[in-house]
Amino acid sequence: MTDKKLVLTTCGSLEESRTIAKALVERQLAACVNIVPQVESIYRWKGKIESATEWLLLIKTTEGAFERLRGALAELHSYEVPECIEIAIEDGSEKYLEWIGESVR
Repeated sequence: MTDKKLVLTTCGSLEESRTIAKALVERQLAACVNIVPQVESIYRWKGKIESATEWLLLIKTTEGAFERLRGALAELHSYEVPECIEIAIEDGSEKYLEWIGESVR
């Protein structure tokens, strides 16, 4: 088990995805953010089934930065309830995991 985390969120546009990704890396809350283009999401919102094209962000961070990252997502995101799901990274390339730790403050 490591202290490294993968955080998932979605955005409604490529522009917003890039803005959030850049801000998280600039603030050293994320080592890297991958933007996966145009995923289709089907979800229930305010009692209705909705469908939307979204951009999925895969955010690499650390346990110590997660709370600040979650706060930054709430600040930067246009969604009323932005997705913020943390997944533990149990193992991986040693050098890559070290790089995440060195890149996040």
